[in-house]
Amino acid sequence: MQTDPKPRTLYVVGTPIGNLEDMTFRGVRILQAVDLIAAEDTRHTGKLLQHFQIKTPQVSYHEHNRNSRIPELLKQLDEGKAIALVSDAGMPGISDPGYELVKACIDAEITVVPIPSASAAITALSAAGLPTDRFVFEGFLPAKAQGRKEHLETLSSESRTLIFYESPHRLRETLQDLADIFGSDRQIVLARELTKLYEEFWRGRLEQALVFCRDREPQGEYTLVVAGKPPTPVQFSETQLKIELTKLMTQGMSRSQASRELAKFTSLPRRQLYQLTLTIKTLE
Repeated sequence: MQTDPKPRTLYVVGTPIGNLEDMTFRGVRILQAVDLIAAEDTRHTGKLLQHFQIKTPQVSYHEHNRNSRIPELLKQLDEGKAIALVSDAGMPGISDPGYELVKACIDAEITVVPIPSASAAITALSAAGLPTDRFVFEGFLPAKAQGRKEHLETLSSESRTLIFYESPHRLRETLQDLADIFGSDRQIVLARELTKLYEEFWRGRLEQALVFCRDREPQGEYTLVVAGKPPTPVQFSETQLKIELTKLMTQGMSRSQASRELAKFTSLPRRQLYQLTLTIKTLE
């Protein structure tokens, strides 16, 4: 097993989203051993480094200095240094400019190694109680109302579970837009302050979420997990049902067997379908 970071390598290091006990042993080892840590906020990351007694020097890398910082980091990497990229919380590159540095390293044929840790999106989804087999991560919605509404319109027919990040001061507006566009009866989970002391999950319909947040001031960062649009039941005419029942009985099924088989695909009561078979002439 590799015990020290490799030269000319960018390590994408996940950090805790709240609870420092979620920091991995591997993450600590890498941060201790690299030549430099590129941090979204050096003061914030400094507290993490102090907690784990990590003395590796830092340099800032964030939304406002990325254009000038990327060439500097690439130069140091190309000279053989090992650098760790960290964000304020969770995995770098998720709702922060980490992606651009990673892409630049790949284009320069510099090795990129992920060191996984907690993610607010996956953490919230795992305990939300909504379908987890297929989901969409949308991150932060546009801050301006018009842009937010237009983007939500494009998602109104999405059948997969949706995950959003939202700040407390925009939560009520976003919930209202979700209710207006997705429908007030859509299920939602509000996950707040994940892994921290005041971690909280609230589950219900969008109309209930609006009432819940109207009665209390939203505090802390939120992860919203929203149920996808439920499938629209296929409507079958009586003629279509008779045709399908006739086909099944032609294959040798009894009226009861044909009714049971068709019920599996239409979600209609077997008894209702059986009554319909009685209107079909007996096949010779």
